[in-house]
Amino acid sequence: MSRHPDFKTVEASRPDWDASSTFRYTKTVDPDWTPGSGANHLDSASGASAKHVVIDPYEPGRPLTSNYKLLISAITPRPIGFVSTRSGPRKGEDVGSAGEEETFNLAPFSYFTIVSSEPPIFALGVATPLSKPKDTLRHLAANGECTVNIISEHFIEAANATSVDAPAGCSEWTISGLTPVHDTETVSTPRAREAVFAAECRVESIREFESRALPGVKSACVVLLEATRFWVREDALNAERNVIDPAILRPISRLGGITYGRTTEAVELPRPVFERDVGAAEYERLKNKSKTTGTETETAK
Repeated sequence: MSRHPDFKTVEASRPDWDASSTFRYTKTVDPDWTPGSGANHLDSASGASAKHVVIDPYEPGRPLTSNYKLLISAITPRPIGFVSTRSGPRKGEDVGSAGEEETFNLAPFSYFTIVSSEPPIFALGVATPLSKPKDTLRHLAANGECTVNIISEHFIEAANATSVDAPAGCSEWTISGLTPVHDTETVSTPRAREAVFAAECRVESIREFESRALPGVKSACVVLLEATRFWVREDALNAERNVIDPAILRPISRLGGITYGRTTEAVELPRPVFERDVGAAEYERLKNKSKTTGTETETAK
């Protein structure tokens, strides 16, 4: 049952989707910022002086769901790995006597990111142990392959539909109406035709984690995936085939609760070079200044 039973009423009160909003770059908040200047002026006086509270994730009486709600509302925006998997063993292995029909699964994961470009490795967090896997983890453990798609604005509703608690035998591909394309070269899992970017992947490793609240009980896994092929929509790719246009990708991210985010505005900031942008003399001046004003370290009081 939905935890937001009256959501359509809430949604009806909100503005329509702004289709005219296109990706653009703006200046940063303070184009004249210099080393040692600290935070810009956006934080209000009350915000700058507000106290912080410390939270023990396992303090007595704190529900474990509170950690989940806190973290997904704090670690934002999160990229979404839209993972396509299949049932059955690795290709070439004996399927056994069960003779079950191969099924294909599609699911979004916001515990997802890239951790290395050489080799190209993605990390996928799964909130279940190997002993009680849902379809995606079960498939990855069984045959070690998948296709990871990136969600764009033009299919956000369809992608969200794949998070449904469908019974066994029901395909998320059917529920979403998205198009599985079986042209992958190194894996047997389809990519989503609608995705601007997708990557064929093989499982590099799976690591389980033990619950801190329930010692001895496995509670979650992280799956490392190595990309073996990239698929990019031609109109989104530059001539050198190394940059994707964000105005065409229009990626969707996850925030807290049931909230998704758009990426329609960005700033660019060059990475500083110490000798050019700071220098030894200026660094010593800033260090001495911080010691004088007491801003070099902050002590909790």
